[in-house]
Amino acid sequence: MLKCASFFAGVGGIDKGFEATKFFDIVYANEFDPYPVKTYELNSKIKVDCRDIHDVLPSEIPDFDVLLAGFPCQAFSVAGNRQGFEDEKGRGTLFFELIRIIEDKHPSIVFLENVKNLVGHDNGNTFAVIAEALKNEGYHIKHSVLNAMEYGNIPQNRERIYIVGFKNKNTYKNFEFPMPIVLKKKVTDIIDFDSKLDDKYYYTKGKYKGNIYEKLVKEMDDPYAIYQWRRKYVRKNKSGVVPTLTANQGEGGHNVCLISTKNGIRKMTPHECFNTQGFDKNFKLPKDLSDARLYKQAGNSVCVTVIERIAKEIELAIKETKKERG
Repeated sequence: MLKCASFFAGVGGIDKGFEATKFFDIVYANEFDPYPVKTYELNSKIKVDCRDIHDVLPSEIPDFDVLLAGFPCQAFSVAGNRQGFEDEKGRGTLFFELIRIIEDKHPSIVFLENVKNLVGHDNGNTFAVIAEALKNEGYHIKHSVLNAMEYGNIPQNRERIYIVGFKNKNTYKNFEFPMPIVLKKKVTDIIDFDSKLDDKYYYTKGKYKGNIYEKLVKEMDDPYAIYQWRRKYVRKNKSGVVPTLTANQGEGGHNVCLISTKNGIRKMTPHECFNTQGFDKNFKLPKDLSDARLYKQAGNSVCVTVIERIAKEIELAIKETKKERG
């Protein structure tokens, strides 16, 4: 098994995808936000290093073969302000903390995940800087934008860029991103349209300011479609899948995913959002965290099944390279 160190680990979505192959083993995880750490540790034997990555010394990290990182995407996101490396909060420069660790630990493989917009940000300059930094450390890189509904058998329209770097040129040559697969999973497989759930998830007359409820009743006429309340209007997702989950879902603003059930109109639950990211239905959520925090964690996470398929291709490339050596 290859040892992996995970940075900006969140609730552990990337880690779960790699672990599912049984070829990779997570030996270290770092995440600054204590709330997703609670969720991570509830579902893993790993004790997460909950320090700011700036304070983490390479000597404090166990040796590892693969660096995993879904580094913060706000600075690169179309939903953010597109400042990239100039982000005033310093989130763009966090990428260079990964380079600092790579320079010392020399992992044979680097796996990065980010928003689709990373490729086009600043006319491609941001991505060029990232690619150049990895090449300077001796990595041969491949990247691809994959959609969860096309590559993860998950009914969510979620496009993300994946960057994989190899020190070994033959392994790099042997690696290919997975091919698209037929989407067999339906929204009914990840969302419970039948059971009566806690009243807090339902919209009723007078529960919210204005005439939101009346607008929802008028517009939500498809029993298996996913709708969103967009601050002033209702939007129907016509593709038959869940729209891209966001970190601000569930906070009362826009992007809240809604469904019409025989028990009334309601929000998707936090666990349904995790299901929409390909997490196992047995994935545990801390009972002492608010729904708003759990929605944020789900929106910030990754599609586990897409990660698993990429990890499997990395495993195959490694094994092919060994075979070629004889």
